[in-house]
Parts: sequence; structure tokens; C-alpha cells
Amino acid sequence: MEFGLLGAVEVRDGGALVDAGHVRQRSVLVALLVEQGRPVPVERLLDRVWGDRAPLRARETLYGYVSKLRRLLGPAIERSPAGYRLTVSPDQVDLFRFRALVRRGELDEALALWRGHAVEGLESEWFAALRESLHAERTAAELDRNDVALAAGRHAALLPALRQSAEERPHDERLAAQLMLALHRSGNDAEALLHYDTVRRRLADELGVDPSKPLRETYQRVLAGGSAVTPRQLPAPHPWFTGRAEELAALRSPGTTAIGGSGGIGKTALAVHWAHRHLAEFPDGQLYVNLRGFDPAAEPTPPEAVLREFLEALGEETIPSGLDARAARYRGLVAGRRMLVLLDNARSTDQVVPLLPGQDATVLVTSRVKLAGLVAAHGARSVSLDVLGQADAHEFLAVRLGAARVAAEPGVVADLVTWCGGLPLALSIVAARAAMDPDLPLAVFAEELAEQPLDALDAGEIGTNLRAVFSWSVAALSEPAARAFALLGTVGSADLSLTAAAALLDLPVARARMVLRELENAHLVQQHVPGRYRMHDLVGLYAADLPADAGSRLADFYAATARAAALTLEPHKSLPEHESGHVLTFTGNAAAMAWFDAEHACLLTEQRRALAGGRFGVAWMIGRALNNYHLRRGRTHDDVEAWLVALRAAEALGDELNQATAHVCLGADYVELGQSALGHEHFDRGLALFEGMTNHEAHGGAHRAMAWAAEFEGDREKALEHSLRGLEQFRAAGSEVREAESLNEVGWRYACLGRYAEARAFCEEAMLLNGKLGHAEGSAATLDSLAHIAHHDGRHSDAVTHYRDALEVYRELDNSVEQATVLEHLGDVHAAAGEVELAREQWERALALYREQGRTAEATALAARVPAS
Repeated sequence: MEFGLLGAVEVRDGGALVDAGHVRQRSVLVALLVEQGRPVPVERLLDRVWGDRAPLRARETLYGYVSKLRRLLGPAIERSPAGYRLTVSPDQVDLFRFRALVRRGELDEALALWRGHAVEGLESEWFAALRESLHAERTAAELDRNDVALAAGRHAALLPALRQSAEERPHDERLAAQLMLALHRSGNDAEALLHYDTVRRRLADELGVDPSKPLRETYQRVLAGGSAVTPRQLPAPHPWFTGRAEELAALRSPGTTAIGGSGGIGKTALAVHWAHRHLAEFPDGQLYVNLRGFDPAAEPTPPEAVLREFLEALGEETIPSGLDARAARYRGLVAGRRMLVLLDNARSTDQVVPLLPGQDATVLVTSRVKLAGLVAAHGARSVSLDVLGQADAHEFLAVRLGAARVAAEPGVVADLVTWCGGLPLALSIVAARAAMDPDLPLAVFAEELAEQPLDALDAGEIGTNLRAVFSWSVAALSEPAARAFALLGTVGSADLSLTAAAALLDLPVARARMVLRELENAHLVQQHVPGRYRMHDLVGLYAADLPADAGSRLADFYAATARAAALTLEPHKSLPEHESGHVLTFTGNAAAMAWFDAEHACLLTEQRRALAGGRFGVAWMIGRALNNYHLRRGRTHDDVEAWLVALRAAEALGDELNQATAHVCLGADYVELGQSALGHEHFDRGLALFEGMTNHEAHGGAHRAMAWAAEFEGDREKALEHSLRGLEQFRAAGSEVREAESLNEVGWRYACLGRYAEARAFCEEAMLLNGKLGHAEGSAATLDSLAHIAHHDGRHSDAVTHYRDALEVYRELDNSVEQATVLEHLGDVHAAAGEVELAREQWERALALYREQGRTAEATALAARVPAS
């Protein structure tokens, strides 16, 4: 069967319409359908179908409707203690298909599903609110569709629909900007400017506000003739580039060229050098990205992430979700512009194809593999790089070392060129070593190379021996630097901070800095940003083959410092001790959050390595310590990854309490990610492990997580039930901090049910206890709850004060996730009081944070009722 909610309610069986019964019976059907298989209590069904106009025998009438629906739908409708549940596939319901298509960026297909007003003909307060919410989703999708069409150059075809929509929604500033842009691109600037003036006057006369920043920027763009952002992203050219005359001549514009060759052969240097020589051909800008296709310590950069960076570089403020939508907008922005796109270190044709902008631009792609698909299917030219010839290699050394020094030992220089095999990377290392010892005869270097023949790094990748070159370079280092080089080869992450390196090397930070500086001078490591170091991938591969005993110093440093950072964020958190001679300390929340921000990727990498290496305590500690940071930054996917590793570590240790904790936290994460079934599976496994334990605090934590999940899923009564049980457990445990947090959560859930007197009592008790304990995060959360209660009690001034106080504390805690939520709620309070400009200011700040945090659902919902800035 198929169910239609995006218009008059329809039920079809095999394409044929089925009689779904009386309007109230259809209301019951829809009230169950929208829950996507979640149970709906009888009282809630009654409220949804009749509101405050229920007949005297409403319950019996409801049972009759359910009975008739069961005859129509069979076992799809179930009854449980939690209520009635209707289970159908999302593909059977047009509303869920619409949402899935929107998530994938297939907006035209999504909007085609609408047949009129949503759930038309169903009347109650709840259905009116549902209809309004669904129409807001439709409007948001239409606006996103308009953006995609404009970016793809379909402004002429879009104009009639934009004009009609602008008449229907005269206060929609995003829509007004789209109409202005379409008019401008159609050569009708006068009408575009007139429409802006009309909207500006209407906003001033009817709402007393000025146009939003995006609308004003569109106006200025039309006035300026639509001048576009011109990105200039090319890296600086290599200062010692030599040779490659034939290859340079083979590169030309426009079109796509694939530059192939082995690692260290000079692909990037060639592309960048050619690009700088031809800058005049690309007046509209140059885009560059390192796709990291062969980075041994990092995954290839996904095209979707690259497109976000490119769109931002091209001046786009609203980035669509989904690969196809982003690619379409990118192509539209680049169409007709003389631009260069340099895609460096590609792994495959699939990684490159979404980044091809069209026929007008010039694209250079570098890769270690032959991108046959790019050549065969997309008409790319192919340029393959070989090693440098004798003359070019000789010139390379002459440029680096000086003509006089090279001329003084011509035979030795010829030997150096031969031993290096014409590989630019090998020549660079030789030249750097010789340049650091200007008084040493070049013959010494030639003899060292002669004593260690070049072995192939990989027979299928490089025929030239780099191992001997690297070993010779390492042999020239001091003993501490050589030891450091080998130890750096044991690191699994893409880069390393100075403090982490000091822990790995077991040296004071100042001494570690000096050792790393020696490696920098030898071109064996690079300080790519201040205080962070990385190796070229080939150098790293060589270093990884060297014998080195790093012990567990780096793992212990990360585990102990993550613990210290987590306790800075949550001083009352219960975490076991972890020893490290290099553990860092933090002066406050900002410092701890900054450390987590900088080291996040390294922490996840080290956690996985610790699990693989049998250091289960480290793997558990890192996962547990990251939890609060992930919550504050809204990184739920990363939290799942960390907890899955931590769970395996707890299982290996046989620690059932930690296993249960991991299951409960995973349950909450999966529910937030929309995977409720998996989330509840983890909850059930956690509760099963808790059975028989007398750890009241752990039991309280489980109920707390399940309360949050129930609220997220819309079951407020169940959320309150779990919150009350959690409060009982924390009181039994004697944990005042958790008791304070639970008091607030109980109050909040009473407020969600409209029971504001009880809510206020619990929250005020929580506020007193938080103040006694100095629990800042608990105070901020309680202030947010009290603000919500005050708002719904009609105490505008109190609500604003509480929200502002909460916001200040969350800023001090560097909790950007809660800052965004509080800002949105503060805007709601101002809006309710008619303070339009103040409301808009808070909403725009909240929207910016939502988008920065990747909270698409919140951003979409807010943008649907308030134009984004």
C-alpha cells in the first residue's frame, strides 16, 4: 500500500484508491503514520484527532476507528502498553519519500510529490500545526531548489514561478533575493532594483524592519553588475623548478589534463609552475585542493567536502547538502568563467568527476595512478611524468648549490645525478644536505650514496631507490634527531603537535623543538602550521621501516591529557587515573576545548591504534574523555566512532560496567542520528548488563540517557518517567552533582508537558544545588529551563534575563552547541514580545552556529521561518 499525506489524505493499494473511511478515521491513520513506527498513547491520539472537542464516548469511538483500520491494513497496526503503533516502510509514505529526496538534494523530485495542502480536510489544532510545519518544509525545499536552479544557470525558466511565489510570500526575503538574481541574470536589472525597493518599503511599513543582510548584499551585487568572488588559492611555485619543457608544452587550456607519475616525481611542482606562468589566462580565479589520495595517515578527501570549500571560496554563504546539489551549484558558479582548478593527489576517477566544473574552465589533476576513466569517459588529456634527464637533473643541482660549486667537481656531480636516478625528491634531499655543509666536498656525499645502492621502494610504484637516499639523510643527523626520526615513523596520525612529539621523544618541549628543527632543516619533516609537524608520505613510509621502540609514551600522553581536558570541562566527572610524564594541564574551558579541537583526529587515530595494540585502558579512556567535547561541538558521528572502539576495549577487559556505559551512550547517539532501532538495541544491552549491579550512579546515567532519547523521539511522558527514575538513583548514590542535573531535567520535562508550576519548583531546587556545588554547566542548563518556563508563564523580562545568563555561562564553557540552542530560544522570546530586530539578530547568530556545526535539521527548521543572514 501507499499513503499520501502531501495533499488530501489518500490510501492506494496497487495504485488504486482505497476508501480510508470517515474523516476522523483518516485522522487516526495520519496521527499514527507520522510517527514512523513509534507507539502513540491513546490519550495523545484522542488529543490529536479531536483536541478539546472530543465527544463523550471518544475513547470507544477511537477503538472503533482503529478496528476498521486494522481490517484495512492488517497486522501493520499493533497495540502495546505504550499505545498504538503503525509500521510501514518509509517508501510507502509520500512525506517520508519527500524528506529523503530533500536530504539527497533531489529537490525537483521531492517537490513533485506535493498535490496540494498537506493532510487536507483533517481539522484539529494538532493537524493545523502539522500542516503548517509540513508547508514550512515544502517552502524550504522550494527555496533550496531555486538556489540550485540559479546556480545551474536556469534563471529564465525559473522566473515565472519566482514571480508567483513572491506575490504569495511578499515578506520572504530569501525569495526576494532569488527573484532579483534571476531578473539580473536575465538582463532586467531595472525590475530587480524596483522589486528590492518594493520589498524594502513593505518591510519598513508593515514590520518596521530593514532588509536582511543577504538581501542587501544581493541588491549591491545587482548594482555592481553582479561581480563574483575571485578566489586565488594556488600554492607558491617551487623556487628551484627546472626542466620539464615538453611536459609544460603539453599542458594547455581550456579542458582537463591528468598529470600522472610516481610519488616524488614532481607532479604538483609541474602543475603549480605552469599555472603561475599562465595566470593571465585565468582572470576569474584559481581553485586548489590537496585530495590526499595517497596520504598514508589520512583518508582521501571526499568530493562533498571539497565542494563545500570551493563553494565557500566562490562566495556562497548557503551551502546545499548532498553531493549532487553541491556539484550542480559549483558548476553553475564556474560556468562561463575563465578559471583554473588544480586537483592535487587524486586517488581515483570517482574522486575527481564531481569536481569537474564544465567546458569553460581549465582543470589540472595530479595522481600517482593513470586515471584511465577520466581520459576515456571525460575526454581528459594525459601527461605522464618520468624522471628528469641528465641535463635537467644537473641543472637542478646547479640552481640549488650554485654554479661555481657544481663546476668545481663536475665528475662528482655527474655521479650524484646518477645515484639519484633523476628523481626530483631524491635530488632535493641531496642538495639540501650539501647546502647545509657548504665546506664539505661533494665527493663525500657521492661516496655515501655509492656505498648504499638505491633499492626500489615499491616495484610497482617507483623504480628508483629512495631508501638509500633517506638512510643517507638520516645518517647525517645528530643522534637525538635520528632517534626522533625513527620514532616519528611510529605515529599513525597525519601530523603531530609539538607537545605530543615531546611526549613521544620523552624530551622537554624546548629540547624537542630543537630536535624537530634539525629534521626540518634536513627536509625530513615540515612544520605546516605553527606547532604542528608532518612528514612527506614517502619519507614517512621510510621512517616507519626503521627500528624504534616508542613504548606507550604517546598513547599515555593522549589518554592522560584527554583525561585532564575532560576533567577541566567536567570537574565532577568520575575518571580513573592514567599516568604520563608529559600530561598537559589546562587553565580553563577554552584551553581544554582548543586542545580537543586541535588534537581530535590524532586522538581518534591513537584510540584505534591502542585497541589494535592491546592497550585497552588507553582506548577506553580516550573514548570516555571525548564524550563531553563531542556533545559541546555537536560531533555525534565522531562520538559513535569513539564509543564503538571504547566498547570493544571494555569487552576485552571484561569490564561490564564500562560496557554498559558505552552501550547507553551509543544508544543516545544512534537515536539522535535517526537510527532509533539501533539506539534502543544498545539501550537494551546496556540495561541487561546493569542488572544485578548496585551502582546507583550508573543506573541513573542510563535513565538519564533514555530520558533524552524519549524526548528526542517525542515521547515526553516517557522522558519524564525516566528522568524521575534517574533522579531517584542519583539521590541513592549520594551524587549531588548528578542530582542537581537531574532536578533540572525533571523540571524541563514537566515544562515540556505544560506543567509549569511543578517545572519551576524542580528547576529552582536545581539552581540552588548547582550554586552550592559551583557547577557551572548545570547552572547554565537550569537557567535555560527557567527561561523557557518564564517565557511560557508570560514573564518576558525574566525569560530574557535567564537566557542571557545561560548564554554567558555557555560562552565561558565554550559550549557552542548549547549557545546555538539558547540563541534560537532567546530570539523566540523577543519575537513573542514584538521585538523583531532583536529576535532576528539572535536567530541569525543561532543559524550561523547550526550550519557551522552541521546541524542540518535545526538550521532548516529555523531558516524556514526566518531568512538566513
